[in-house]
Amino acid sequence: MKKIVFSLLLLLPATILWAQNLSNTSQQLKIFNQLYKTLDLYYVDTLDAEKNIGTAINAMLEELDPYTEYYTAKAARDLNTITTGKYAGIGALIHYYKAEDRCVIYQLYEGKPAHLGGLKVGDVLLEIDGKDTGLRGNRDINDYTGSVSNALRGDPGTVARIKVKRQGSPDTLTINITRASVQMPAVPYSGMVAPEVGYIYLNSFTSDCSQEVKQALRSVKDKGARSVILDLRNNGGGLANEAVKIVNLFVEKGKLILKMKGKFSEANTSYATQSAPEDLTIPLVVLVNGNSASSSEIVCGSLQDLDRAVIVGERTFGKGLVQQPHEMPGDGVLKLTTSHYYIPSGRCIQALDYSHRTDNGEAYRMPDSLTNVFYTEAGRPVRDGGGITPDVTALDSIPTLLAYVRNSDEYFDYINQFCLDHATIAPASEFALTDEQYAGFVDYIVESGFTPENRSKKVVDQLRKILKADDASPEAMANLDALEQSIKPDIRKVLTQQQPLMSHFLASDICERYYLYAGALQNALLHDKQLDAAIQVLHDTARYQKILK
Repeated sequence: MKKIVFSLLLLLPATILWAQNLSNTSQQLKIFNQLYKTLDLYYVDTLDAEKNIGTAINAMLEELDPYTEYYTAKAARDLNTITTGKYAGIGALIHYYKAEDRCVIYQLYEGKPAHLGGLKVGDVLLEIDGKDTGLRGNRDINDYTGSVSNALRGDPGTVARIKVKRQGSPDTLTINITRASVQMPAVPYSGMVAPEVGYIYLNSFTSDCSQEVKQALRSVKDKGARSVILDLRNNGGGLANEAVKIVNLFVEKGKLILKMKGKFSEANTSYATQSAPEDLTIPLVVLVNGNSASSSEIVCGSLQDLDRAVIVGERTFGKGLVQQPHEMPGDGVLKLTTSHYYIPSGRCIQALDYSHRTDNGEAYRMPDSLTNVFYTEAGRPVRDGGGITPDVTALDSIPTLLAYVRNSDEYFDYINQFCLDHATIAPASEFALTDEQYAGFVDYIVESGFTPENRSKKVVDQLRKILKADDASPEAMANLDALEQSIKPDIRKVLTQQQPLMSHFLASDICERYYLYAGALQNALLHDKQLDAAIQVLHDTARYQKILK
């Protein structure tokens, strides 16, 4: 009896605190409800409840973390597409194109309706099913592209009548595309990258992606692979259970891979490998970078903790949070963070603490000096609190200006023109630009008047507005003009100096037009420093074994 009373006394403070919190929550909800009712009744203009309350919801969620999101009924299918990789439509990505103030076809999925039906990258979308897509004007880019994307989607078997403007064609074209259920491949490319070295690129953790990885693994082994590179670079994650299944391909059944710990017991879950492995001994390297996150970190972190793979590349993003969807009234969905996850060594790799903020509102990042040491099965030290640190660091950065060029409409236009001028090109495994072609590219970008919208230019533009508002002297404005000219990059000089790197990017992006995404990946691997580092590790058996032991 004494033990029971003692236990109740321990629970009493927590119960009181919970009751007080519940009462406070109820009071605040009453205030919000009454406030909005009053606004709706007396405000001079009519309120849009969906818009205004949606703004309030989003503002509240922004105070938590960037992964807790509310999806309206209309947007909920986008969440379904993210998790399953499936949707009903034409099988193409669209992109806002400033020169036409409209959307264009930006990427085609191989073998899907848009590709088979004759649409081409660069086609400007004018009408869908007889309705003008309209100009963007002052609309938000995401809202505008979202409306065009929604018009392209529809039930499988229905026909999308699409009118486009195509570069090089004097007339508009109307193309009928029969919509279908589109499954985006999780493994868009796999193959051999060196003698006896297989390569598998996984770009998302969607439903059954582990089966795609298994099939790709068997395929490269059939081609003679005696070691494998699993590329998780730029993979932002997805379904955690699929990550566990991928780890299971390389480790024995019954291994604890993942623990999730949250506020409530329902959020506390453990995942162990459930099946017989595909290959327990094949040498394995996992490629990662700063955009490898979430489920990608579960895979590479678990394989590191179990000493089953050498991790090569850059430190990963550091997302150790788990989200679960909850249905909301009106068919909405709230995707909210419910727990942290922990990999086999017991570490959590979450880098940012969103419950604590700096003075400028940024989430607190724990310094490396305060992180904790954990140990792999073989006793190798690893750390928590900041992503997965690779066993072999191989950096592969891109100068900022090249990134601006590559994302510009002018770059897009050049590739459009190149494709008009060249009916065919060499295979993706061989294609490269000549020096003459690259010089022509540089001339095109410079003569187009391309100006990067970089941070320094934005600061100068903002300062110019402030000075004008303050009636600054002509001398001050002249000094600002001189400053702007001094920080303006010499586009020709930079592109000329960066020819080796930029010509590789350009060759890969051109290959995508002729050989689609798989061709672009294949061409990009020809000049991939991180891939080369991974191959070197696998070719040096003694080094590989030493790293793991």
